[in-house]
Amino acid sequence: MSGPQEDVLTAPQPVVSKEDVAKGAGLAAVARLGALIEVISQPAYTWMFGLAGYGVYVVLWAAINILANVLDLAFGQALQRIIPATADEKEQHGAVRFALSLSTGLGVIAALAITLSAPWLAGFVAADPKDAAILPRAIALFAWSLPLWIFVETATAAARAKRAFGPEIRLRIFWEQVARLVFAAGFFVAGFGVEGLLLGHLASLAMTAWLAWKLLARYYDPALLLRAPLPPALRRQVLATGFAMLPPALARRAYNDLPPILLNAMLPGSQGAVAAGLYGIARKIASIPLIVRQSFLYVLAPLASEQGAANRAGIAPLYAFSTHISMLLAVPLAALLILIAPDMLSAFAPGSAAALSVLVALLVARAAEAAFGPATPIIEMIGHKGLPLANSLFGLALWLGLGLWLVPLYGAYGMALAVSAAVVATALLAVAELAISDGLSPFTKGFWKSAFAAGVCVTALWTAGYALNILGQPARAVALLILFWPLLWAALRFGLEQSDKAALGKLAVRLRL
Repeated sequence: MSGPQEDVLTAPQPVVSKEDVAKGAGLAAVARLGALIEVISQPAYTWMFGLAGYGVYVVLWAAINILANVLDLAFGQALQRIIPATADEKEQHGAVRFALSLSTGLGVIAALAITLSAPWLAGFVAADPKDAAILPRAIALFAWSLPLWIFVETATAAARAKRAFGPEIRLRIFWEQVARLVFAAGFFVAGFGVEGLLLGHLASLAMTAWLAWKLLARYYDPALLLRAPLPPALRRQVLATGFAMLPPALARRAYNDLPPILLNAMLPGSQGAVAAGLYGIARKIASIPLIVRQSFLYVLAPLASEQGAANRAGIAPLYAFSTHISMLLAVPLAALLILIAPDMLSAFAPGSAAALSVLVALLVARAAEAAFGPATPIIEMIGHKGLPLANSLFGLALWLGLGLWLVPLYGAYGMALAVSAAVVATALLAVAELAISDGLSPFTKGFWKSAFAAGVCVTALWTAGYALNILGQPARAVALLILFWPLLWAALRFGLEQSDKAALGKLAVRLRL
């Protein structure tokens, strides 16, 4: 007797194949490697502007991110559902035009309000005394990163809806980060304090927004974008889809950006700024395994929408393939980063070593989240509008409840534990819901094969880590980094199903998987 999972696996040929997912995720992953520039830039920022100054920057940028996610009305996610499922070119252009004009317009209004109220808002930001005096001016300037970031987010999401995965991420991750480091270093050399880091960020976003428009013009007709009709039915569709996706989008952003804001608010003066800085450092390093997961999230959102519109049964192999690859790449990578975390933190300004426990907690959560696969974007894109909202509310409640209990006891580490528990619980909820609603489960034979291979890889890394302690630091870290690659190859070689290897095409042949 066949179960739901077997039924969907024998469904008609899907319109989106595992090869499509592999190609898109590969392009996205290569493009997202530009995020590794942060391994250089973030330590550089702490040395140039101080740990407390970096903490102020983390808090202000977190606040901008949260506001952007509110004011963009989740139009980026809405476009990824609407564009692939809409054949009419005018309707596609109209949806993009409406999303860009409304979201960016709201950002401009909010930036003006922040600029006018900057002296009052500065009183809510804990900072070192030497930075406190310039906070009002800094906030007034930095506010204008809000409409720029909203435009970049919405425009690149529109390009992603056309399967433009690699160019979009290269623009946002690589060029933006490189420009930010160059601009910030220039302001530092010119004698600016923390204000120079904020100005560097603003300048890099302005450049990225211009590049985002150029990218958009490659996949849409610029003239039609400016004059495409906006019938009431289309506006209602974009608004309704965006509003349905807004709560889970805000919840995901809250996990990333609210913790440093809350830590900054709970501790006075430089203590609050330093605590936010420590959390920001740990969050940046912990985002490295996220390169793997987000590569599949970026790709599966529009592809799942396209496949779901034609035949939901075809989603099952895409889901399984993404879960296997994500687990085999992200889990060993997180283990490696935990082993070499002290060496990585030594690259930051003095005092950054205190972020170690925070970093370990966040890395464990990222590994677990990746292991359970991309259930969340699949649920969001195939019509389950109520489930992402329910998951988000549950995750937020769990996070806040644990945070109120753990933060007074353990500070930033307690915050990391609360966030980690909420992230993993939300991922598990999505897995369970997808299994119940559509009969899709990642826990197939291939899942356990991948899990075993990943577990063997992690065990080998940790065993080697203990054995190499005799070398001392940083020779141990270098040795582990060299050993990681053959162990990862072995995990892929023995942990992937034959059909997964076939989906990797020439890459699997070249790597002799």
